[in-house]
Amino acid sequence: MADRVSILITGASGGIGRAAAIECARRGARIGVHYNANRERAEATLEQLHGDGHHLLQSDISDPAAVEQLVEDAHQAFGGLDVLVNNAGISQRHRFEDIDYATWQRTWQRIVTTNLTAASNLCFCAGKKMIARGGGRIVNVSSRGAFRGEPLMPWYGASKAGMNAMGQSLAQALGPQGVFVYTVAPGFVETEMAAAVLASPEGDSIRNQSTIGRVAQPEELGKTICFLALDAPEFMTGCIVDVNGASYLRS
Repeated sequence: MADRVSILITGASGGIGRAAAIECARRGARIGVHYNANRERAEATLEQLHGDGHHLLQSDISDPAAVEQLVEDAHQAFGGLDVLVNNAGISQRHRFEDIDYATWQRTWQRIVTTNLTAASNLCFCAGKKMIARGGGRIVNVSSRGAFRGEPLMPWYGASKAGMNAMGQSLAQALGPQGVFVYTVAPGFVETEMAAAVLASPEGDSIRNQSTIGRVAQPEELGKTICFLALDAPEFMTGCIVDVNGASYLRS
């Protein structure tokens, strides 16, 4: 499936998104490198991609109209869209006892809008395009926090749990139309978003949560996403793949 497949990867200017873009491009896919504000970092991703036919695509995915335009831009750039990777996400940590009600509401709104509502809008718009051309794939990037809990980021854990449920529901809804939906749930990954926490006094305890004694590298997630985007059997649709170094095991 990898031969000139077109893949839109949100949040591809760094971290897991960049690693997935590099791996999928190495396999021959054309990549839509989505970014929100940092064009320079997105261009750095683009420069690292093997082959040609890749595109930079800017969008503030918290805006539903911008999501619709992003998917249309990707569709036009590639002459069709085969795969959506919902990777873009944000987080924010607060101790419950340290914040007021206004901060609580504001944080929930911001995180859920970006991590879940935007992802759902992307699934809808991309899914419609895929059905019209006979099928496709959606890969959602969730988190171990959806299962393990996030006491300093309940909004983040909830947004990722919602993503898991959404992906499984869409796998059932879209399977008959040839659109297959997969989810990957990483633990901590050595990315810019996690850098401050990993460098803090918590860092060693976080690394020791895994039997391997470290956190994941972005390339490990990139390979997993690439497998789901290009090679995973259709019958895996609806799956949630854990990539957390055995730091959390689900029954």
